[in-house]
Amino acid sequence: MDQIRALLLKHDDPRHLERPSDFDLDTSRECFARLESALKERFGPSCSRGLAQDASFYGVINVPADATGLGRPLRAAMSNLGSYFVTAKVVVGEGVPSGEAGLTQEFVTWLDGVCAAAGCTFVPAELLREPYDGPSFLEAHRDEELVAAHVAAGELDEDEDDEEEVGKAYWHDRYFEYM
Repeated sequence: MDQIRALLLKHDDPRHLERPSDFDLDTSRECFARLESALKERFGPSCSRGLAQDASFYGVINVPADATGLGRPLRAAMSNLGSYFVTAKVVVGEGVPSGEAGLTQEFVTWLDGVCAAAGCTFVPAELLREPYDGPSFLEAHRDEELVAAHVAAGELDEDEDDEEEVGKAYWHDRYFEYM
């Protein structure tokens, strides 16, 4: 985990929030295709993918609940940054990721191997839930101003604001969110 934390910090360039300066679309496309192919081979053709724009991640691959064997859908995402950081989450309820709860150790080991073969780095969701302490200024840091503006406009009650979360960012926000 310490090595992965060091990689996350190493590839955090505050001047390039969405993709590194040397971003190569063809290489990214190939890496994502290998990841998608491996997931489809394991879970079947019902997997779907979506590409991102204005984000620090390249795209996501969704595995429907009936294909996962977990009773819930699974989502794997590939970042534009690092050696293509990849993470996976079980989805609960209204598409809200629950993290690794429900992922088997066998699946995590398999995905880590797939990532290594494809030139990616698997990043456990638990690490991405750690508070962000890198150099970039993220949208989450602007939440405090945004909440104050919504309260002033009467669109939000002050008690609806979760004081503990306002202004906090997590490593997931840096590598797997819209910028």
